[in-house]
Amino acid sequence: MEFITVGDLFSARVSQLGLQLISGEKGLVNKIVNPRIQKPGLALAGYLQQVHPQRVQVLGQTEISYLSTLSEKEITDRITALCGLPIACLIVTTGLLPPPPLIECAQKHNIPLIKTDLPSSTLINRLTSYLEEQLAAETYLHGVLVSVYGVGVLILGPSGIGKSECALELIARGHHLISDDVVKVKLRSSELIVGSSPDLSRHYIEIRGIGILNIKDLFGVAAVREKKQVELVIKLKPWEKLEDCERLGLNEQVTNILGVGLPLVEIPVAPGRNLAVIIEVAARNQLLRQNGYNSAKAFEEKLVQQLSKQRETAG
Repeated sequence: MEFITVGDLFSARVSQLGLQLISGEKGLVNKIVNPRIQKPGLALAGYLQQVHPQRVQVLGQTEISYLSTLSEKEITDRITALCGLPIACLIVTTGLLPPPPLIECAQKHNIPLIKTDLPSSTLINRLTSYLEEQLAAETYLHGVLVSVYGVGVLILGPSGIGKSECALELIARGHHLISDDVVKVKLRSSELIVGSSPDLSRHYIEIRGIGILNIKDLFGVAAVREKKQVELVIKLKPWEKLEDCERLGLNEQVTNILGVGLPLVEIPVAPGRNLAVIIEVAARNQLLRQNGYNSAKAFEEKLVQQLSKQRETAG
C-alpha cells in the first residue's frame, strides 16, 4: 500500500494505543507514506531541514519540557514553523497536556493533534510495527503457499497442473496451508517476503472433482496458518515443456518477488511422480542449505577427491 491516512490510523489503533484527538480533525485525510516516526526536537529548536514530509511526529517529555522553557511568543513561532511543514500528524505521549499554542496551530493548519498516555518508546514501537505492515509493498500471485517442516514453500505453475492436489497431500501428511489459488505477498524489512491469504479464501482449497473444502474444518486448526515467510519457490512444469531439467543441483536458481531473490526449484510433473514427497525433500534440502550444507556441492567435492586419487594411483 502506498499510503494510509491519519484517519485510517486513528480508527484502527484508537483503542490499542489509547489515542485521543485534540484538534485538527480536518487533517485526518492527511497521508502517511513512511513507517518511520520522527521526534521533532531539532525542529522545535529552529532546525527544520530534517523534518520529513508525511510522517508522524511524536512529542514526548523532552519536547514538551523544552517548550515550557520558552516564552509564549517563542512557543508560537516554533510551533507555527513546524506546523507550516507538510507533516502527517502530531502525537503527544505520556499523557502530557499540549500547550495551547500547539492546539491552536494544529487546528489552523489542519494537522491532527493526538494525545496518548503511552510513553514515547512504547508508542513508537507499536506504531512502527503497524505502519510497516500497512505500507509494505505487496502483490498477488497465482499459486499455493504451504509450510513444510517450517519452510514457507510457494508452489507456482500453470492452471490444472496439480498445485492444490499437491498441497492437499502435504496437509494430510501433517503440514500447513497458508493460501490456495491466490497468495498475497508483502515485502517486510526490505528483504523478507511474507505470504498470506485474502480474507475471502482463507482456509479454503479447491480440489477439482470435489469442490471447495475448508481445511480448518476438515483437518483442524493445526492444519492452517495465517501467514508465513516465503523461503522457497517451487515451479511445477509439464515434463515435456521443461527444456533443461536440473540433475545435480549445482546450479542454484533464483526468482525475484518484489525485488527479493528467492531460491527457485523447477520440478517436472509426470504420471507416477509423488510431488508431495519431492516437495518435502526440497524443503528439507532448503533447511540444510540455510544451515550451510549443500548436498550437491559436497558430492562434487567428494567426486573431485576420488578422481584425484585415481589419477595419483594411475600415475
